[in-house]
Amino acid sequence: MLNIVLFGPPGAGKGTQATKLIDKYNLVHLSTGDILRGEIRAGTKLGIEAEKLMDQGILVPDDVVIEMINSKLEQNSNTKGFIFDGFPRTTAQAEALDNLLSKRGIQISMMLALEVDNEELTKRILLRGKESGRADDQDESIVRNRIAEYNNKTAPLKEYYSAQAKFHSVNGIGTIDEIFSSLCKIITDVRSAGERFEKEYKT
Repeated sequence: MLNIVLFGPPGAGKGTQATKLIDKYNLVHLSTGDILRGEIRAGTKLGIEAEKLMDQGILVPDDVVIEMINSKLEQNSNTKGFIFDGFPRTTAQAEALDNLLSKRGIQISMMLALEVDNEELTKRILLRGKESGRADDQDESIVRNRIAEYNNKTAPLKEYYSAQAKFHSVNGIGTIDEIFSSLCKIITDVRSAGERFEKEYKT
């Protein structure tokens, strides 16, 4: 099973690459934002609980999010794998996710992080803001703060997955196809290494 944690700062093109990876490897997209909205729309017990908290301006606790992810894992037990998008965001969440997956006898295969320097990201988002009209994409100070917040929050996660030899950095500058090709090469290399290890371990 191929389970990918996909990371990328605002403006890195993560959404585009996620869609291409899902199509190529037949993966299930697990976006915590989408899951939360889906549970709320469906009126599930977890959705009702989450909506009450969100209405009060309170962040949905990790255990509620994990339970929602667990529900999605159960619904898609026969899938070839998952892309985790927007989760985990902290080391505690990464540990909780590892624990959840281990109960099912599976694990995260790799963390793929699209890397783009801050100046290029700022330029991309400001350009996007002109086209979309989104106010938060047109204010340079807000854009830079969002990028800084992303970098600060993801730094511990990079260390967490690096310690498991699962962190892989990908240059996020280039054409869509060039970046996608780089992502696919890492996936192929990781899978090949895993297969070699299994053969050696079994013999």
